[in-house]
Amino acid sequence: MQTRAPAEPTVREFEADVVDVDGRTVTLDHTYFYAESGGQPADRGTIDGRRVVDVQADGAGVRHTLETEPEFGDGDTVVGVVDDDFRTYCMRAHTASHVLYGAGRRLLDDLGYGGFDISGSKVRVDFTTSTDIDDETLVELERLVNRTVWDSRAVTWQDVPVEETTARDDVAFNTKTEEGVMDDADTVRIVDIDGWDVAACGGTHVSNTREIGPVTVLDRSNPGEGLTRVEFAVGPTGIDRTADRHLSLRETAAALETGIEDLAETATRVRSDRDDLRERVRELERAAVEDALDGFDRITKDGTPWRLGVLDGIDPNDAGEAAKDAVGDDEVVVAVGGSAAPYVVVAAGSESDVHAGSVVDAVTEAFGGGGGGGPPFAQGGGLDADPGEVLDELTELEPSS
Repeated sequence: MQTRAPAEPTVREFEADVVDVDGRTVTLDHTYFYAESGGQPADRGTIDGRRVVDVQADGAGVRHTLETEPEFGDGDTVVGVVDDDFRTYCMRAHTASHVLYGAGRRLLDDLGYGGFDISGSKVRVDFTTSTDIDDETLVELERLVNRTVWDSRAVTWQDVPVEETTARDDVAFNTKTEEGVMDDADTVRIVDIDGWDVAACGGTHVSNTREIGPVTVLDRSNPGEGLTRVEFAVGPTGIDRTADRHLSLRETAAALETGIEDLAETATRVRSDRDDLRERVRELERAAVEDALDGFDRITKDGTPWRLGVLDGIDPNDAGEAAKDAVGDDEVVVAVGGSAAPYVVVAAGSESDVHAGSVVDAVTEAFGGGGGGGPPFAQGGGLDADPGEVLDELTELEPSS
């Protein structure tokens, strides 16, 4: 005995005889509860008032798992009630997935079907395709789906001989994910959205695309090699998501003092202006650091000119780059960061005979912290001293090559 739900998806209440009771698991002589299969979840509902928490099918039939053990037994007649809201949601969502695949047929190259799943808040369809589903393609998929809903296309299903079905090029197949479709040795159940999509499918569906309601594409991702996952919502979740997006667009347009239709152009201009300002700020910061380095105290050690000083509010990496740019061939530039745990950067010119790494080693040996580097450049950080103490140590330090 298999479920009658796919063939008669509008049935919500029925009588059936109990064939077997095993604890909380009940088997009926026939059922309209949909058993979990192919990405569509099991129906919810009750049997003789006891909540159905799961429905599974195997070769022996459909097993209904109840929340509690029933009082009825083998041979009793019971009443099954399928949860109307959840079944209707699943019908809409499942048919919407076929409509989305039909849209994919029109937009995506080398299209294949990689999987499908319905959750309480969204639906996902996995495509195999050589087409990069960018933002423009994603929006066009959504437009085509909602246009097909608006077009009110009839949705029908029938059992077709296997040989006839497999010979057709227009039928979408995925026997791994559409469990139950190929169980019958002789026929395959085909769901046909008039003029839009044809697929082998064992799920429940609406009879017309207008019953789906609005569809909102949420996002795309790449769950595995060669797969592109498109997620969408039907019903209240999609409506709320669309309303939230609309509000965000209007608030963003107001903040940028432009209209929604000009938002992309305005945002691009703002980003360009921001990048220009960032570069100007960076140039000013570099100039300020260069001026600061130029104003460092100048001393001579063993005939080599040294410039030493403290840099306030400058990142150690920026300070290091500036020191390397500023150092002359025959001199040494040393900068100490002006913070509670200061850093030190040392740049030694190629003709100075001073090993920058040795200078940093001497400083970290005196004040802790860590660091290192080579002859031309080194840096250290986490020093346990104030900047003035570090600077005094460097001033008194005997240079080594």
